[in-house]
Amino acid sequence: MKLNNIEDVFFDLDHTLWDFDKNSALTFEYIFKLNSIEIDLSKFLEVYVPVNFKYWENYRKNLVSKEKLRYGRLKDSFEALSYNLSDKDIAKLSNDYILYLSEYNHLLEGGLEALDYLSDKYKLHIITNGFDEVQHKKMKNANILNYFETITTSEEAGVKKPHPTIFEMSLKKAKALPAKSVMIGDNYEADIEGAAAFGLHTIYFDYYNKSVYNNVLGLNNLKKINQFL
Repeated sequence: MKLNNIEDVFFDLDHTLWDFDKNSALTFEYIFKLNSIEIDLSKFLEVYVPVNFKYWENYRKNLVSKEKLRYGRLKDSFEALSYNLSDKDIAKLSNDYILYLSEYNHLLEGGLEALDYLSDKYKLHIITNGFDEVQHKKMKNANILNYFETITTSEEAGVKKPHPTIFEMSLKKAKALPAKSVMIGDNYEADIEGAAAFGLHTIYFDYYNKSVYNNVLGLNNLKKINQFL
């Protein structure tokens, strides 16, 4: 099914274009060595990934602050593994993680091909709940910043997806119309429901192959984007 009359394509960044899981794992591997943390990385990630997911969910709902997210996800993970670290050490790891995360620049499979294909046909934009100081660096270091005409972050908007204000701000910056725009993202609530409620078309990027959502356009590999656009 091809979407007609589309002029602007809005992307989420993490888990949609930027390979968050791989880049995050490489960052932890580096900062653990840097700080002499002797822990099995795979066991740590097994605990950390769902903890981090839950913290981000609560952050979207304004239940935790940015600072609490950064600190709490590490503290909870180390405690679950019975690995004792002082608050000072956890704070150092939290800062190092943010400092070095954008140094890794792996994209998800098909991401670059999708951007090359779409950039010849549409105006491209980013809408992200990620932090200002990190998201721009990620795109710059991954050599994809030049593909996007506008970037809207939740910190800039003052609200997070799926709040309509962030979509309103992004479309205003892009000088785009909802009916002629499409949102592509991996988070069903934030990206798909949020964008659809504001009148945008949507394409659900099924990053984890959940395949549980009906009646929405979806794909699990960005190489297949030409099916819809």
